[in-house]
Formats: sequence, structure tokens, C-alpha cells
Amino acid sequence: MNDNGKLTYLLKLTFGTLLVTVGVYFFKFPNHFSTGGVSGISVVLGEVLPHMTPGAIQLLLNAALLLIGFRAMGGRFGLATAYASLLMSGVTFVLERVYPMPAPFTSQPLLELVFAVMLPAFGSAILFNMNASTGGTDIVAVLLKKYTRMDIGRALLLTDVLVVVASAAVFGMETGLFSLLGLGMKSLMVDSVIENINLCKFFTIMTEHPDPICRFIVNELNRGATTYDGEGAFTHKKRKIIVTVVTRGQAIRLRQHVKAIDPHAFMLITNTSEIIGKGFRAEN
Repeated sequence: MNDNGKLTYLLKLTFGTLLVTVGVYFFKFPNHFSTGGVSGISVVLGEVLPHMTPGAIQLLLNAALLLIGFRAMGGRFGLATAYASLLMSGVTFVLERVYPMPAPFTSQPLLELVFAVMLPAFGSAILFNMNASTGGTDIVAVLLKKYTRMDIGRALLLTDVLVVVASAAVFGMETGLFSLLGLGMKSLMVDSVIENINLCKFFTIMTEHPDPICRFIVNELNRGATTYDGEGAFTHKKRKIIVTVVTRGQAIRLRQHVKAIDPHAFMLITNTSEIIGKGFRAEN
């Protein structure tokens, strides 16, 4: 990874972490929403242990789970997660002193719940897609995904249900039900955002002019392609079939180029988000 790539990676890591922190501190903590994770545990324990703030509890729990992540997931995951975890805990610690939140922004708990779920879900999805997390039970979810191939959203749901039950016992059934609703929303949203981040277009192109199309894919789009022979079932006309995967922006250019080269070309374009191979994602 070159210097620009490292800077981009760091900026994305920071942005994702700040999204999670803003959602947790300004919307989750004041409403006592406990949609799982270390932040959810911190909300519950912060009520039970009045001499400790949720931010301090979050820092201690993250440190313990971070050691597990280092041993199980390797150096890069550990370093990225350590940075995100410390940044989140540090920003939370500062906000508790600079901008304390003794009460929620509004009197609309459902509106607050949307932001308490949406912001951390987007931030967590960005981090998961970069093989990182903000620590805590996110590490447990990443480990479950690695060793069981379970979707991140389901892994998070599995690790967070007990925390939601605890919030209902500590803060009452209304808060518990809001937390349960938020947990379901979060587990669905994380997978959806990850899928959209990774979304690419899979092309199957049937054409009589494969060479200029393949040259465009390789030289202009910097992608690979595979060709094989085909024959029309009705016309028995010989054609080449080209298959390739490109990004959404490249898909527009490729579609326009194919139509310009061969107006009679037949294209099948489908969405795909799980692509293993050179130029996309390496199999772990």
C-alpha cells in the first residue's frame, strides 16, 4: 500500500469511527438504548456502577477484547481496531467533559433510536469492510464470521441479544423494547451497507466483435475478462461470450462502449458483492 493508499485508509478508518462515536454518545447513551456491543454494556453498567461513566467502562472492556482480537486476527486487524477503539473511547471521554448529555436532544425516543442505530451501523459497516472494527463485541462478531462464515449482521445479533435483555431488566420494559427494535434494525442495516459498499456489476456480453470490447475492458477499465464460444439456439450464429466484473461507475462506460461497437450485442448485467480474486478481495 503506497502513501496515498495509507492516508485514504486512515481517513476512512477515522470517519467510520467518528460516525459510530457520534451515534453512540449523542443518541445511545442519553436514551439508555442498549442495542448490544460494548457501548450497550457500558450503558447498563454505567447505571449499576454510578461511580464509573459509560466512557470509562467502554475503554476498559475494549482493551480486554482488543487483546483477544490481536491474537486471533493478526497484526493489521489488531492495529486498525486498536486505533479505532482508542479513538472512539478518547473522543467519548472528551465529549463527556466538554459536552455532557444529561438528557436526550428531543422528547421523541423513536426518532432518537433511528440516529442511535443508523450512524453506528454506517460507521461499523465502513470499518468491517476495511477488516477493522471499533473493538468490543464487534471483535466477537468478526471472529464468528472468520471461523463460521456467518454474516456480520447475524454474528452481531447473536452477541448482542443478552445485552438487550439486561437493559430491559435495568431500565424497564419500554427502554428494553426500544433497544430490541434497534438491535434488529442494526443487524439488518450493517449487512445492507456492506453489500452496497462492495456492489459491482457482473457482465455477460454476447457479441460478434469481442476484440475491441476486450481491449476496452483491459486497457481502459483495467479489468480482466474471460471469453468463450457460443451459438444462438435459434439462428445458430456463432458469437463470442465475454464475462467480466466491473465497478458501478465502470459499468456505465462499458455498457455505452459495447453498444457503440456492436448495437446488436446482448448483455446480461447483474449485481454482485461477493467477488474473490485479483483486483477485488483476497480470500482469507
